[in-house]
Amino acid sequence: MVIRLVQMTFQPEEVETFLAIFEASKSKIRAFEGCEYLELIQDSKQPHVLMTHSHWTGPEALEAYRQSELFRSTWAKTKVLFAEKPWARSFQRLFKVD
Repeated sequence: MVIRLVQMTFQPEEVETFLAIFEASKSKIRAFEGCEYLELIQDSKQPHVLMTHSHWTGPEALEAYRQSELFRSTWAKTKVLFAEKPWARSFQRLFKVD
């Protein structure tokens, strides 16, 4: 499993625009082969900073998504709204505590 975190800092006036983009694409992303989990979280002190948190069956599934038209078209609309360069990292789970 790959856990992907992408932190995005938006121009404050563009947060609502991004939320509309995410709303329109979230079901398609979640339905993409290999995506097991998807959430959008917001910084509690800086509401223009948001992060996607997703789980993928493996690096191949994540890369297939990143090469897809769905990703390219969504990212093209999103990246013009940024105030800063995004931060993205992939992780693997070592253990889970229930």
